[in-house]
Amino acid sequence: MFKANVGSSVNADAKAAGKEAGAAAAAGLSDVKVAFVYGSCVYDVDQMLAGVAEALPGVPLLGNTSFTGVITPAGYIASDDGFCGVMAFAGDMTVGVAGMARSNAEWACEDGAAIAEAAKKAAGRDDAPDYFYMAAAPAEEERYLKGISKIIGRVPFFGGSAADNTITGEWKLYTGEGSFANGCIVAFFYDAPQMENLFTGAFNETDNFGVITKVEGRRTLAEIDGVPALKKYQEWTGYSDEQVMGGALLGNAVVKPIGVKDRLGDLVAIRHPMNGNDDWTIAVGNDLAEKTCVIQMEASVDELIDSTGDTLKKLIEQAPFKPTAFHLVHCGGRRAAIDARIGEVADQIKAAAGDIPFIVEFTFGEYGFVADNNNTCGGLMLSFTAFGE
Repeated sequence: MFKANVGSSVNADAKAAGKEAGAAAAAGLSDVKVAFVYGSCVYDVDQMLAGVAEALPGVPLLGNTSFTGVITPAGYIASDDGFCGVMAFAGDMTVGVAGMARSNAEWACEDGAAIAEAAKKAAGRDDAPDYFYMAAAPAEEERYLKGISKIIGRVPFFGGSAADNTITGEWKLYTGEGSFANGCIVAFFYDAPQMENLFTGAFNETDNFGVITKVEGRRTLAEIDGVPALKKYQEWTGYSDEQVMGGALLGNAVVKPIGVKDRLGDLVAIRHPMNGNDDWTIAVGNDLAEKTCVIQMEASVDELIDSTGDTLKKLIEQAPFKPTAFHLVHCGGRRAAIDARIGEVADQIKAAAGDIPFIVEFTFGEYGFVADNNNTCGGLMLSFTAFGE
């Protein structure tokens, strides 16, 4: 029978925090098969993991640093001295955990394939999992996913990118084998509880849209309808030069991002404009392709807050089973815009979840899928996942 539990700590000592959070997550569980661990970038995360391992001996661990905090049934968990949140899964399932530090930015697809093979081996299986969890550094997520899919095919997934508190590359990914800044980790689930994912930006479409006519590399939007991308974005949003140049664009774009619609129209994957470049191009947080349409999206801070409770309620309604645990990925950019009102998010999620255990991490990229199982990476999104039998 599948069961889950959650624990947390804000102990300033990283190892003690891991042990406290792990012990709380382990309480009342037997036969724990995997534990998700989300901690602070101010910790020595290897010490934090050592503490979790003491509380959950022999249990495969994986996770990443989370932007500013986590949310559990205890509320918003954060401290300048560090924080740790752990969700443990127990029951009749097999889980294979694997991870790899990036060997080369151009080899992320090959690394993804190698990680998938390692996860199958860790599970003692040769077949594809029922579904899988992935976390990566915010740079090559799509390439890791492509490599994994080459090995196991189209299998539903969920997860998000590692994050730090200052967007300066201090994030970490980790398994029980150790930590690294750039790379990818996965957990392959076999004979597992049912899973349902709701992947959404919960933004409103505007009537501003255009064709991407030039992309530089994979993540620099150069032109929309033949017009410098940043100029077109200003035309749509009314933002001044000061609001879109350099790093100012990052925060201002949270409530006015852009998105790309999937081929069936079921999902708009948000692309977060990250930086306004001097040549009027836009650095974005995910891959783009020329000759596809980009749409300007929008949402108020009130809508960002309300979307959390609303999305969890929708997830519960659409799940074809009674949920017994929730793994909730919330974009760190949204969390930054919500700022001091983050307690309202915690309240909404707690009200929607009731007595079902959950953990919320804050990421710099989110992963999920829609009904046709077309796995997608996005930014400024919510990837809310339910588990049950």
